Amino acid sequence: MGLLNFIINEIFGQGAIFLALIALIGLILQKRTFSDIVRGTMMTAIGFFVLSQGTGIITGNSINGLATAFNTMMPSASGAADIDMSVYGTQIGIVMLVAFAINLLFARFTKWKSVFLTGHMLYWFPYVFIAAGVDAGLTGTKLIILATIFTATYMIVSPNLMRPFVKAVTGDDSFTIGHPTTILSVISGSLGKLIGNKEKSTESISFPKGLGFLREVSITGSIVICLTYIVMYFILLANGFEPGEVWGYAGGSTGIFTYIFTKSIYFGVGVTVMLLGVRMLIAEIVPAFKGIAEKIVPGAIPALDCPVVFSFAPNALIIGFIVAMITSTLTIILTAGMFPTVIIPLTFTCFFEIGTAAIVGNATGGIRGAVVGAAISGIIMVFLVGFGSYFFSNTINNWMLVYGGQDFSLWGIIEGLIARLIS
Repeated sequence: MGLLNFIINEIFGQGAIFLALIALIGLILQKRTFSDIVRGTMMTAIGFFVLSQGTGIITGNSINGLATAFNTMMPSASGAADIDMSVYGTQIGIVMLVAFAINLLFARFTKWKSVFLTGHMLYWFPYVFIAAGVDAGLTGTKLIILATIFTATYMIVSPNLMRPFVKAVTGDDSFTIGHPTTILSVISGSLGKLIGNKEKSTESISFPKGLGFLREVSITGSIVICLTYIVMYFILLANGFEPGEVWGYAGGSTGIFTYIFTKSIYFGVGVTVMLLGVRMLIAEIVPAFKGIAEKIVPGAIPALDCPVVFSFAPNALIIGFIVAMITSTLTIILTAGMFPTVIIPLTFTCFFEIGTAAIVGNATGGIRGAVVGAAISGIIMVFLVGFGSYFFSNTINNWMLVYGGQDFSLWGIIEGLIARLIS
């Protein structure tokens, strides 16, 4: 049990260690020099931490204020599970390890040539599937088997569904995405093909000479976040809330100007750091993984976290985030009372999953693909969270109200239906 816990918590549960270990194995299999092995392993871990710090700045120092405002006006989501899921830690760990082994076997012996390497998602998908099974009344071996089947199936199918769309974004086929954005990104990419023109990219938007600074995505993003906070300030006032108390600057030496300025600039800082981490991570893990692809899993490519595509279309990322926030908020208002829970705009899902979907939509359909894909994704996100609440009401519904609205919800609903049939 001690060894199992070590593997789960100290390797699979730590993204930097997990990816560094993959890089180490790949470089050794390529018979690289000792210096190259040390450098590649360390730089993979460093790149991961730089990327994580960038996303942490965005979620923890910038857009978190928007989530706070929505939670204040519609207090329902805490981001914590409704029950103590730690009691299912062993089951989650078993599912994680067995599903990853199945993924490797499929990549080795079938045409599904991707290896799921998004470290934290290796944990969160078993977490969601165990929760859906428990909510349906499953226990013991039946619970573990069903969660393993769903986790392994997701690890195999999802990255391969994303593969052609990632290739459209990056222009090569060296990696794919292993992340719960899949359903939204596939819909966005498919819509882009139908209604858009990929030649008219969000990254080719022309600005007047006097507005040339808008070509810097960090500056553009900061301005957009600033405007969003200004709008939210007046929404709070209109609903009878004091922004200073909601955002925590009341009674301090600074006011709304400093608060909004700081949150806005932090977004630009986060994007800058995140994109640097993306470039560092891709530059190390993709070449290192070739050793595994050549010696252990022939022809396989790594399935990585969604931010690895952000640097290919950062304008689409920001456009997708804002459009999704608007359409999801309107959908929540129009569907009020339809679901057995109060839904708030899922800020993090809008940024990561739907931001990725907008990048995919841009790759297949340009500006129109990005905008329409993000708009539709924002609507779908709300319905997935709403219907998902029927299948997580006794386990992790509050958690899903913050982090769901994508593959977590969709696959959880499907598993929940099957679990209820066999429980």
